[in-house]
Amino acid sequence: MAKVSRDAEFTAFVTSRSGWLRKVAYLLCTDWHRADDLVQECIAKLYVNWHRATRADNLDGYARTVLVNTFLAEQRTSWWRRTARGQAVVDGAAPIGELEASLDLRRALAALPARQRATVVLRYYCDLTVDQTAEALGCSAGNVKSQTSRGLDTLRRTLTDEPFSAPGGVA
Repeated sequence: MAKVSRDAEFTAFVTSRSGWLRKVAYLLCTDWHRADDLVQECIAKLYVNWHRATRADNLDGYARTVLVNTFLAEQRTSWWRRTARGQAVVDGAAPIGELEASLDLRRALAALPARQRATVVLRYYCDLTVDQTAEALGCSAGNVKSQTSRGLDTLRRTLTDEPFSAPGGVA
């Protein structure tokens, strides 16, 4: 009977958080298909360790940490480099100017090294503090600060070197 309630609790959590996990995964890897794979792997790891996850103070934080660690572990292998795909098609419709700015930002984010990308996503998309980000990544607060600083500098340089151009060639 306990397994049934455990499975129901797990299913409810995954159902409510899968969209959010997918967005975070996409920001980390910039490919919707790969994001889906990351989320699936994260969900499988959560299921296996659900007894440990439910004891965590912050279940969302635990899931986010599993997702980020799964992404970083994948980045360390050569497999993802051999199977890298081209740019993914953007889902949904958006105004042209907004879409181009979003694509520029996503392209710049994708150019960051994995750890810098993870710190920027956790700090500014997930709105975590430096200490929370350090805990999620298993590193020091100083490391988070330096990775975030380097990542933001690179983003600024990339985005100012490639100015946004509005439709019709007007900048």
